[in-house]
Amino acid sequence: MGATETLMGDNITILGLESSCDDTAAAVVSGRRILSSVVADQTALHAAFGGVVPEIAARAHAEKLDLCVEAALSKAAVSLQDIDAIAVTAGPGLIGGVLSGVMMAKGLSASTGKPLIGVNHLAGHALTPRLTDGMDYPYLILLVSGGHCQFLRVDGPTSFARLGSTIDDAPGEAFDKTARLLGLSQPGGPSVEKSALSGDEKRFAFPRALLDRPGCDLSFSGLKTALLRQRDKLVSEQGGLHAQDVSDLCAGFQAAVRDVLVEKSRRALRACGGITGFAVAGGVAANTPLRAALETISAEFGVPFVAPPLSLCTDNAAMIAFAGAERFAAEGADDLSLSARPRWPLDKTAPAALGSGKKGAKA
Repeated sequence: MGATETLMGDNITILGLESSCDDTAAAVVSGRRILSSVVADQTALHAAFGGVVPEIAARAHAEKLDLCVEAALSKAAVSLQDIDAIAVTAGPGLIGGVLSGVMMAKGLSASTGKPLIGVNHLAGHALTPRLTDGMDYPYLILLVSGGHCQFLRVDGPTSFARLGSTIDDAPGEAFDKTARLLGLSQPGGPSVEKSALSGDEKRFAFPRALLDRPGCDLSFSGLKTALLRQRDKLVSEQGGLHAQDVSDLCAGFQAAVRDVLVEKSRRALRACGGITGFAVAGGVAANTPLRAALETISAEFGVPFVAPPLSLCTDNAAMIAFAGAERFAAEGADDLSLSARPRWPLDKTAPAALGSGKKGAKA
């Protein structure tokens, strides 16, 4: 009996590595039990630049990956020899960071003889509802993060059908840009949400793009531009921005994102029959008003709603370990030729939503 056949049970123990953007993470997962999850964020390293600097991120990953692995193994009270397989984000993401993780995983696999599993970062998010809530296939998920926004029907660990996607900015990217325009700290999502608490979401009339067109595709670039123009108008008229202006701008922006995602979710649910539930995952899924609105929509359609804990919405290695176990059971392991990929769409049959080039389709 081969190694793949002997490790098909639900209780195999996986070491997961994640380094696709600005969080260096390692975790140990056994079945659906998260034995440890360690995340070293780089917020302080990028704070002065108003966003993630790929070169700085890659260097920090190279410096922190081994420390995160050691910490994850220690917290899980296991050794490398107790691990059944090693899963790693192999894309998509910032190539320097992805490469750091893949090379680390290859080294661990080669030195221990443990199977190596390359995981699509987006699949990690998309399968999180199975890790946290045991959601059965098929289900609908809104994957909404800093770099991606798409509706996916999840039919299996490697089977995804895209119903719609952003054609320009992802919501998380728009939140970050909004925070920069208004002088708020990064990451932008939490800063904008906090400021919006004391704001009037109806003061400014921000656009809700693509609601006049059929389908589930989304666009947030125009919303960001509208906020920039409204900010400049206020500065011109008043000589600057008051604190209440910032809160009102944040509230209006957040409400526009929420309204678009709610309506597009409604359309996706109409188009997606026979599902076991509706889930949301990704960094922007941590936004409290958005989660509440999506739960209401799910109730309208009479399907269960799943929103993972906030710690599993942002990038983490527990989701990579679990997705690795799911993929391993379905397709087996990779070999040491596994390569890092800056682009890796989940639905390989859907046309590129964000264009393509030498590196392939973005999404």
